[in-house]
Amino acid sequence: MSNYRINEFAARVGRSVQTIRRWEREGKLTAKRLPSGHRYFDESDVRLLLGGAPDKKSIVVYCRVSSAGQKDDLAAQVAAMQAYCLAGAIPVDEWVQEIGGEIVKLIVAHKDRLMRFGFDLFSHIAAENGCEIVVANQESLSPQQEMVEDLMAIVHTFSCRLYGMRKYHKVIKEDFPQYKLGPTQEELQ
Repeated sequence: MSNYRINEFAARVGRSVQTIRRWEREGKLTAKRLPSGHRYFDESDVRLLLGGAPDKKSIVVYCRVSSAGQKDDLAAQVAAMQAYCLAGAIPVDEWVQEIGGEIVKLIVAHKDRLMRFGFDLFSHIAAENGCEIVVANQESLSPQQEMVEDLMAIVHTFSCRLYGMRKYHKVIKEDFPQYKLGPTQEELQ
């Protein structure tokens, strides 16, 4: 479990350090203390403050540089992302920082946990770059079955995107009356 200093915690929950201190004084939040007396917060404090947000949906910020010689670049990247998330009041669940190194083997439970379609191409590109992808629960499909599954995943992805656009249909019709749009679902019924 991650421990956060007050400034990290404030950035994590999208609030200012002054607000966190005020909430401590008001009893809305209780900091834990290190033996040295310094306060810290952890993920349970984040969940408490954000209303018990479910663990299964996370916002993750990923910052990476290629080599140890770029540590300063990584620090600058993290600072920029913290400023971005703070300005947008984005409550980040996890910060991942990585310095270089190559992945030699990537192990996943199922293909679709890594990507919905295009797994074979991705696996080929990984192999060409010295990375082996291992699928623990691999279902053996014929090339035709794999292609059908990939096509179904593509159709599903784009149909969901179209379905999501329906709420904008009326607004688009009002803003751009010169363009002929198809009927909405409600108009078809």
